[in-house]
Amino acid sequence: MADLRTLLADLGLDDVRTYLQSGQAVFSSGHGDEESLAAEIARAVEKHFGFAVDLIVRDHAYLRAIADACPFPAADLAAKQLHVTYFSAPVTPDRFAEIDREACLPEEFRLADRALYLYAPNGLGRSKLAEQLSKPRINKGVIATTRNWNTVVKLVEMTGA
Repeated sequence: MADLRTLLADLGLDDVRTYLQSGQAVFSSGHGDEESLAAEIARAVEKHFGFAVDLIVRDHAYLRAIADACPFPAADLAAKQLHVTYFSAPVTPDRFAEIDREACLPEEFRLADRALYLYAPNGLGRSKLAEQLSKPRINKGVIATTRNWNTVVKLVEMTGA
């Protein structure tokens, strides 16, 4: 993570911090365009580390809005029960039409702006719904990354500092 922080700083990003060993990085930038910044960082990571990565860049306002709009009672749930999948582009409900929601109960998911909230009361590892949501046909054409609620909240805190 120290190498990642150095790489990001060398790209001209300010206030670079990372979260645990998760690959999550927080920084300040006047860049403004999330997609082109993500592409620039991805190229630099591949050149420096020798492997390609998919990246999503989101600002504090977006992360805060996603946390604030959670349709599930986050304060009453364990972090392992609630997750957010961030998408690189908007996704529409028809992408999820094949999922038998009734068969997955009590698990549920709800869509938001370039995000999906997943309530998995027994955790992600045992989730039938998470397995269906991770299939390539669901994620075709978009980058998707899922974070538990603790990470969602921590990234809001870190980006707000």
